[in-house]
Amino acid sequence: MEGAKGTSLVQVMADFIEQGLVENIVIMFKRDPSLYPLTGELLRDPRFMVRMGVSILFEDLAVVRPDDIALAVPSLLPLLNDHTAHVRGEAVNMLGIIGTEEALRHVARMVDDPDPQVSEIARDILSA
Repeated sequence: MEGAKGTSLVQVMADFIEQGLVENIVIMFKRDPSLYPLTGELLRDPRFMVRMGVSILFEDLAVVRPDDIALAVPSLLPLLNDHTAHVRGEAVNMLGIIGTEEALRHVARMVDDPDPQVSEIARDILSA
């Protein structure tokens, strides 16, 4: 889902999440696993409520679709190099929710992030 169609879909999902309609997005992800690669774009949203909602979305999906959530990992990896600390932190948190061996390997490399909050998130995830 690239290009304008993917971008407009991300905007619609972000708006629904901001309005507290996370359950609607859970249903979308359950029905269409091709949406997982849009996760990184959702986490770049400047609205805190959207980013928090994506965490809630993945906590729900981890219960109902545990085998699918790892499909989001490739979309999160570029965020680990983002110049904005909160974007890196959101990606680390999401990788922690996903919790696969691969996801946790990427979390481990963020322990030495220059931002103390990002490195603390990574340490907390790895010590859990």
